[in-house]
Amino acid sequence: MPFFKLIHLLAVLAWVGGMFFAYVVLRPAAVEILQPPERLRLWHGVFRRFFRWVWGAIGVILVSGLYMIRLYGGMGQVLPHVHIMLVLGLAMMAIFGYVYFVCYKPFSLHVAGDQWKEAGELLGRIRKLVALNLALGVATVSVAVLGVLWM
Repeated sequence: MPFFKLIHLLAVLAWVGGMFFAYVVLRPAAVEILQPPERLRLWHGVFRRFFRWVWGAIGVILVSGLYMIRLYGGMGQVLPHVHIMLVLGLAMMAIFGYVYFVCYKPFSLHVAGDQWKEAGELLGRIRKLVALNLALGVATVSVAVLGVLWM
């Protein structure tokens, strides 16, 4: 069990920490320093790399989380905070799927085609959804920590 908790936590840290860095640190610096075409190219490169890690993190989170639930006897046996974590995590995964397939894929095409206006509009949508997912990620981690304390 400790191994699965560790990889679960590391995957969550990579995903939520990456969103925090991108939203709170990189985004303001990019706006301050780069003009729109360069900024959009930067985000394209960042997303291309980060989203690979997110897909991996999602796989690890799902497998390790469901395995730990199984070890505890299934959903009927786990404490309420595990139910909340699962729902929040699945919501985050759904939002990421939307970001990836509905926003990022066309964003990439617009950047490749130097269609800066369209790429900028999609980046704005991605930014809002990352903010939402970051908030859900912080809430999920909070539920995990507080749930353990309530046990």
